[in-house]
Formats: sequence, C-alpha cells, structure tokens
Amino acid sequence: MTTTPIVEMTDISITFPGVKALDSVSFRMFPGEVHSLMGENGAGKSTLIKALTGVYGIDSGEIRLGGQPLAISSPAQSQAAGISTVYQEVNLLPNLSVAENIMLGREPRRFGTIDWRATRDRASELLARLHLDIDPSSQLSTHSLAVQQLVAIARATDIDAKVLILDEPTSSLDADEVAELFRVIRDLKEAGVAILFVSHFLDQVYEISDRLTVLRNGTLVGEYLTADILRIELVHKMIGKELAVLDDLEAKSRTTTTDDSVEKPFLEATGLGRKGLIEPFDLRINEGEVVGLAGLLGSGRTEVVRLLTGADHADSGELKVGGVRKKFRTPRAALRERIAYSSEDRKKEGIVEDLSVRDNIVLALQADRGWLRRIPKRRADELVQSYIQALNIRPANPDALVGNLSGGNQQKVLLARWLAVAPRLLVLDEPTRGIDVGAKAEIQKLVSNLAEEGMSVIFISAELEEVLRLSHRIAVMRDRRKVADLPNEDISVGQIMGLIASGAEA
Repeated sequence: MTTTPIVEMTDISITFPGVKALDSVSFRMFPGEVHSLMGENGAGKSTLIKALTGVYGIDSGEIRLGGQPLAISSPAQSQAAGISTVYQEVNLLPNLSVAENIMLGREPRRFGTIDWRATRDRASELLARLHLDIDPSSQLSTHSLAVQQLVAIARATDIDAKVLILDEPTSSLDADEVAELFRVIRDLKEAGVAILFVSHFLDQVYEISDRLTVLRNGTLVGEYLTADILRIELVHKMIGKELAVLDDLEAKSRTTTTDDSVEKPFLEATGLGRKGLIEPFDLRINEGEVVGLAGLLGSGRTEVVRLLTGADHADSGELKVGGVRKKFRTPRAALRERIAYSSEDRKKEGIVEDLSVRDNIVLALQADRGWLRRIPKRRADELVQSYIQALNIRPANPDALVGNLSGGNQQKVLLARWLAVAPRLLVLDEPTRGIDVGAKAEIQKLVSNLAEEGMSVIFISAELEEVLRLSHRIAVMRDRRKVADLPNEDISVGQIMGLIASGAEA
C-alpha cells in the first residue's frame, strides 16, 4: 500500500442553520485500501461523504485528491475527478437492461445514434473485470438486490474510479450475497481503488476494512488500523459512553418470567392466515409483554404483523382484542384499538421526508382526531418537545426537515409518532436496522421501559441476539409458517437457528 493518500480532507467544517454538522474534521484514504467511516447516526458521516462528493459545499478546510487541491461544487464534478458512489438504495432503472444501466449517459454512438452492440460489449467487459457472470441484455428488475448492487458498482468503475464510496451496501443482503460483494471489493482493492465502506455491521467492518475513522457529534475521534483496535474499544469511541445498558437489558430479559396466573391477553390470533401469504397461525400477546418474531428474511415475520394490524387482510381465522372479536380492514381501524404498526420500510411507509420533525410526530395523532379537529399549537409544541427530549432526537429542532436527519434520528421520530397516540400494542418491524449501536441501545432501552409500564410490544429483528435480549417470549418463523413459540428462558442463538434451519415445530 502506498504511503501517499489519494484523498486528504483537512479541517473540514460545515454548518447548517442551528447545527454544526462538521467541526474541523480531517480524513484521509490510501489507494488499495478499504476504509470504514464509523460513528453514531448524526455523527457527521453522511455530511463528510456529501462534502467529498460535491453535494455539500464546505465552510472551511481543504480537500485534496492525489495531492492536488480539489474544488468541487456538484456530484458531476466529483465523479469526473474519479470519485464514485453506490448508495444503500440502488439508484438504477429497473425497467432497463443491465447494459443500459451500466452505460446510461455514456453509451457508445455510431452515426449519431446509440451503438447497442458496443454498449453491450462494454458492459460485458466491465462485468468480466469484476468476475461477474451476468447477462448484460437481461432486464435489471429480474435480478436480486444483491446483483443490482454489483451492477451499480460495475457502473461506478466505468469512470475509472480512484475512490469508490459504498454506503450501507450490505443492509439488505444475505450472507452469500455479502460474500460475493466482498469478493468484488477485494478485487477492486487489488486494482488500487480506494474504497470507503460505510456499515453498521461491526463483523463486516472487521472482515473487510484495513483502516477506520471514528466521528462523534461532528468531530473527529481518531483514525485507527482495524487490526489495532478491539471492538469494545471501537464502540466506546463511537458512542462516548459504556454499553452497560445492553448488559442490563439482557439480564432483565433472562430473569423476567411471566406468571400464568396474572397473564392478561391483549391480542389473540387463532388460525389467522392468508392463502399464498402466510399459513394459519396462533399468537397471543399479553399486556406488558415483548414478543419477538425471529426468522430469516422472507420467513413470514412481516406478513404476520401486517395481518395483525390491518395492513393486509386475513382469509382465515379470527382476531380478538381484549377478548372481543375484531376484523381490521385498514391500519387506521387497528389504530382505533390502540394498535400502532411501525413498518420496516421507514422511507416509503414511515417518515415523510419533506415535512418537519414536528409535523411527522403529530401526524398519526392528528389523523386519529380527524383533520377538522386540529391539535392546538401549544399542545402540539409541548408534545413534540417532550418526545424530542425523551428520545434524544438530534438536532433538537422541531422545525428541521426529517429528510435531513440521520437514519437513527428518523427512526426515533417515527417512534415518537406512534408513542404520541398512546398505543396499547406497539408493533416494531426492524426498528434498529441500519442505525448505529448508540441509537440502537436507546431504542432497545425504550422498548424495555415501555413493557415495564404495561405496553405490549411485537419486536422483529434480523439480529437474533437483539430479539433474545429484549423479548419475554419468542415466536420462530420459517417458510411463512410459525414453527415455535417459546418463553425466553435460557434460550441461545444456536437453538433459535436450529429451529429456523430444521423447521421442526416446538
């Protein structure tokens, strides 16, 4: 590895109204290395990347590329300089072919028209360079998300990228797909490309990264060789405090048992199902109980809660709330029974990016009251401020656009929205996916506290350790079927994985 950085960002400062997003932050990358940028949501990672890619201008500091000063005012200028980005949400056109997506805007031309044969040939060369066996003529939408990520990387390398930024590239990939992505990353590394890898998965960071930089609250904590820093040290540097809260939560879940004599069912599903969607299942949620749904992606976890909350309609079985039979036609009907559903897709089915923090928080409460009965401004302001403080939403500005907040803070705003309607059952589908360990710990602590106060919670997470840490009882899903329903008493991750793998009912 060369000792001369390809990227040098020195004393970078960026200020937004009321918020100092970056305060004299320095950062560097070397050719042929994988560098991870670490920190909580809101630490300044996205802002630093946007400064490097020309989305944001800098207030002070200097950016150098290959030793030369770099003044960039747009993503196009950044790309022309050899800096390319692949985002978490694949920014391609699924209705076009793989070749068209790779070469879009740079198609070879002949006699004033696009030379389609040359377009496909060039796409094939780029795919072959990455050792990817993908038909360039196939429509992009026919491929998995993992393949689409790789196509986006192939497109990024067509500009002869010196720097490749991968923003949460593994958040929706399974283990085999992550392995294929890492193979491509290592090939690019061998070719001398500097790769900025952004991920909240610590295991992946330690597997693929050579070096990492930690930010906290818009300031630089330090730069470290990955091999030289222990994981617990890294976590402490990221959040600036001990993680004893997680140990306390785990101890609480292990020692808390339910007494059959005092169980009070809030929601009971019997034989609830929908043909082609989820096989009929039984599920009981007691008052003050956290029930975790465990299973692989596509196992039926989300399908279960969508039937329970009226997002989808069951064609078999029955549902009771407080012992009274109910049939929810819409999520709003479930909300009338104080059942709130927070979808796994917070972008499409959760936050409204163009609205403020205030408007997002009061949205469900206002809809429940009806749009003709406006919430008094003073009450709304007090409510919003109380949740901003209680959930530590940053920045603590109710007028900030939610679209400008980090993923973890967007998730907190979404939680505040549902808590504002005072639910008796809160359904959380992947509430901690794609957020940092600090925000994750705060959300986990909140769930535990809500259950102690008598609220029922259904908690879905792909991270089995998280499900075990929080849940009093665990329902295991496999192939759209519930295969187990167990009290959380001395259960291990290995046992849950065994049930998922075998499909044997317990």
